[in-house]
Amino acid sequence: MSELLDLVGTRIRDIRKSKGLSQEALAEKAGFNSSYIGFIERAERNISLKNLEKIAKALNVGVYQLLTYVKENDELAEGNSSVKSILTLLRTRESKDTELALKILTDIFARIDER
Repeated sequence: MSELLDLVGTRIRDIRKSKGLSQEALAEKAGFNSSYIGFIERAERNISLKNLEKIAKALNVGVYQLLTYVKENDELAEGNSSVKSILTLLRTRESKDTELALKILTDIFARIDER
């Protein structure tokens, strides 16, 4: 699986969920079969620029916003690879899981700072 496809698919899923849309609703708005949206979000299909534009319009965002994670990932590649790994892991989780991870990390760092 391509890292680029994974990042774009994850970003599409995150925006779709933030707008309260199901895969079926997004597919209908963009003119696709609902299974196609699932394939894109799971990075199982390559996506053309034309289809990326249709999805962006259906989500009411610019195409560049679907590539945000790609830019962030490139910037992190120059810096700390551990942070990049953590972000990649968190992007694939539900919000309740990321909230729990934040709480755990906050507790860990608080204990470290107490020393």
